[in-house]
Amino acid sequence: MNRIDQRFADLKAQGRKALIPYITAGDPAPEHTVSFMHALVEAGADIIELGVPFSDPMADGPVIQKACERALTHGVRLSHLFAMVSEFRQLDTHTPIVLMGYLNPIERIGLAAFAEQAAAAGVDGVLTVDMPPEEASEFGPVLKSRGLASIFLVAPTTSNARAATICDHGEGYLYYVSLKGVTGSAILDAGDVAQHLAPLREMSDLPLCVGFGIRDGASAAEVAKVADGVIVGSALVNRIAENVQTPDRISGELKAVLGEMRQAIDALSVG
Repeated sequence: MNRIDQRFADLKAQGRKALIPYITAGDPAPEHTVSFMHALVEAGADIIELGVPFSDPMADGPVIQKACERALTHGVRLSHLFAMVSEFRQLDTHTPIVLMGYLNPIERIGLAAFAEQAAAAGVDGVLTVDMPPEEASEFGPVLKSRGLASIFLVAPTTSNARAATICDHGEGYLYYVSLKGVTGSAILDAGDVAQHLAPLREMSDLPLCVGFGIRDGASAAEVAKVADGVIVGSALVNRIAENVQTPDRISGELKAVLGEMRQAIDALSVG
């Protein structure tokens, strides 16, 4: 069983919701990423989304765009991400890792080579933002042959017909984008999210995880009431940006942000 599937099965058995942090690999410098990943796990991360730096991250707001810029100044490439995941796996063989990024860097090394190297490093899933499911007929089977889950985004504007196609191709979990716009956008509405998740539950048994607009424990808990998992990115990347000149403080800052969310989410299961 894929580590992602196992983690969601364990969480379901425990009556708990997943907490999935995102950070950009190599931000603010490559030597810090693995320690940040371990800090996130210590703070309660169930799955880690590791962003692949890209020069034109069209679905991301200014916070993550700048994180990509900081990483790219150090020349961070996919090969470095594979090395980071391999190093992480030396101490953590259980936490699922999902690479999140865009198709261009993958195409540069080739789909088969990417899947082989990602699996060898210990990656569990891939979310390619600009890979629509209608065009994933080649990529999906290549990933699956290496035990990697193909994870897709679903937006508030996604039609039911297209959502059904996404559900048919998706694995691991579905990433529901709670807001119209880019990452780091305005305040989310948990009631609206619940309405959009309802038809998805009729289409798929995959866990439904919600990202965009989650800033603190209160917003994380509101989303956790209606979703199977909470995804947080910009709130963490903001803390990294605020401490670029003092990177030794970043792990503690990440743990503070994520720990508050973990506590708020877990309070639901005992409340």
